[in-house]
Amino acid sequence: MAWFAAASTATQIGIGATAVMGAAQYQQQGAIGKYNQSVQERNATVAEQEAGMLEQQLEFDIARFDQQFRQLEGTTEVNLNKSGVVAGTGTAFRIARYNAEQAVLQKDVMEYNSKVAEGKKMEEANFARIQGQMARQSAKMAQLQTIAQTGSSLMSMGRSPGFGDSMQRPINGQYFD
Repeated sequence: MAWFAAASTATQIGIGATAVMGAAQYQQQGAIGKYNQSVQERNATVAEQEAGMLEQQLEFDIARFDQQFRQLEGTTEVNLNKSGVVAGTGTAFRIARYNAEQAVLQKDVMEYNSKVAEGKKMEEANFARIQGQMARQSAKMAQLQTIAQTGSSLMSMGRSPGFGDSMQRPINGQYFD
């Protein structure tokens, strides 16, 4: 009977160790999932901030372009006046109109490119959030798998001979010592 008591104690220790290890693994998987989600959330926030910075950069670029355009207009007008052309007539008018049209076109292109870049950054932010949610769900699935494996291990240990038995069972109606 001593071997039976030793086997029963060893089984109980194994069950306890399995349960503790399963619980620790479950907690670690949850922590990893939360961490990965927070990393992706941070990436999303950074991408959104970069999108805001692109808008500010556009405002700065347009202001700088306007300044350079005014300088170009002044230089063109001075050069035309030096050459004896009357401002606002003929060739001078066509040059001024063309430059103004090109300035508007250039601003439109700058705004378009900025909006496209902003859209890409916002899409990057959305994708990062989705990746974070997927990481969290993956961790939850791993936790469920851990629970199932731990439960299965505990059940198989529970089926080992002598587990939970304090009495003998008869074999073909006979009891043996």
